Amino acid sequence: MTKELTTAIANSIRNRWDHDVLSDFQGITLTGREVAQQIEQIHIILKESDIRPGDKIALCARNSTAWATAFLGAMTYGAVVVPLLHEFRPENVEHLVSHSGARILFTEQSIFDHLDENRISSLDGAILIPEMKLAFSRSKKLTAAVENIDSLFSHRFSKGFSPEDVSYKAVNQAHLALINYTSGSTGNSKGVMLSYGNLWSNVRFGMKRIDFLHQGDGMLSMLPLAHMYGLVFEFLFPLCKGCHITFLGRVPSPKVVLKAFAEVRPKLVITVPLVIEKIVKGNVFPILRKPMMKMLLAIPGVRDIVYKKVRVQLLEAFGGQLQQLILGGAAVSSDVEEFLRRIKFPFTVGYGMTECAPLVTYEWWATQRPHSCGRLVDGMEARVDSPDPVNIPGILHVRGANVMQGYFKNDEATAEALDNKGWLNTGDICTIDSDGYVYLRGRDKNMILSSSGQNVYPEEIEVKLNNLPMVAESVVVDRDGKIVALVHPDYDSGLKQKLTEAEIEQRVQENLAELNRQLPAYSHVNRIEIHKEAFEKTPKHSIRRFLYK
Repeated sequence: MTKELTTAIANSIRNRWDHDVLSDFQGITLTGREVAQQIEQIHIILKESDIRPGDKIALCARNSTAWATAFLGAMTYGAVVVPLLHEFRPENVEHLVSHSGARILFTEQSIFDHLDENRISSLDGAILIPEMKLAFSRSKKLTAAVENIDSLFSHRFSKGFSPEDVSYKAVNQAHLALINYTSGSTGNSKGVMLSYGNLWSNVRFGMKRIDFLHQGDGMLSMLPLAHMYGLVFEFLFPLCKGCHITFLGRVPSPKVVLKAFAEVRPKLVITVPLVIEKIVKGNVFPILRKPMMKMLLAIPGVRDIVYKKVRVQLLEAFGGQLQQLILGGAAVSSDVEEFLRRIKFPFTVGYGMTECAPLVTYEWWATQRPHSCGRLVDGMEARVDSPDPVNIPGILHVRGANVMQGYFKNDEATAEALDNKGWLNTGDICTIDSDGYVYLRGRDKNMILSSSGQNVYPEEIEVKLNNLPMVAESVVVDRDGKIVALVHPDYDSGLKQKLTEAEIEQRVQENLAELNRQLPAYSHVNRIEIHKEAFEKTPKHSIRRFLYK
């Protein structure tokens, strides 16, 4: 197997020269040749503009083929890419571009229109994608390079552009590849510094362990490419595998996603639990809970037939070729997880974090254990701060080739997270069984110390609460020594049942007794507070918990 990332990318592009490599859903498609040409044009622009390897290049745009080729062009040149979520507010984008010291910004017109170029003084200029036109420039060399890129490319490849011209210099694995700013579910963004070796460790793991993907297979990219989960496992890994990647590039509404699945027919789907939970809770459970269906499910032989039919229909909804659905970013509701296991649906739950580029644990669906998030990926070590890691939860620490170099311009935060032996404090509380399966309990920062001195993990209460009637989502907090549940009711479901808003909220309140029946006495919830608006979330759909303390 190839030993580093830029070589793997070059090999894949050459192998797919006349084949489809990148597509925008219901938009353009690029062959390997066209991807390579766009990468070379970016190389020329950067070189002509006196950008050096190691300089920072910011990228803030929606998922698209243009985003992908801009990223590949900057990274294979040796620049440090700074991918920024296009959902960030303009002032956040300005701050992070300046904080990173980026010299060039690739962005879209609709995003640039809300930026103040005077507040991003580090930039030589900004380039609009996909047009590859200047938004503004402070550099004559950059202006000349962008405006004359076609003639510069023709001059450089006067004898034609061929697969032999695709050769990206191997980069020292310890060199910085990108700075990824976290989306801030617990507060301010921090710039995670990831090396080429960090990225390659996860891409290589995917190529080795997710072996059912082959050249030409379709891959649907739905997660933000500015997040490591989407960047590595919906883009870089399938690119190196030779897959044909289609970028959704829009809000993943159920109608749009189902149409995209039908067209792309992916073998692998990577998403957040919310997607499958909406499908199961919104379309499957209401049918299975009808009186006639309940009666049929009580008959063992008939139950197996019903479950098999549901499984087939779910697989068809994902395009009919699905071999594994990987969920990550949040806990899966227990009723949905148990149902999917009952019908033998090919899903697994992984765990990762930006600081690990991103994967920490994974397991093939058939050998995954209930409520676990898998086992450590290859080359990682783990320790749990607990006298008995199998039975007593403790903070998870990990070490390995995928662990970050630190936080950009933030030595204090780096020292808190990384010790001098390379161990990363994940801040997540877990147990690990004797076979190495990891079971997450919650975040250390979120843990509540009960009045009796017991550790209470809000996330565990939320999973139970979210399974109860008329609860859309919840946040459990400590209020003056009392455990309080903030609940956003499932108004849509209630209105379909012709309930009034007051009746829906009353049903939510009636869940308190049942919730506490399921909980140990020390973690009983004192009261439920109705939260009429949906909780504010990060682009990965994590609730910004710090707003609701």
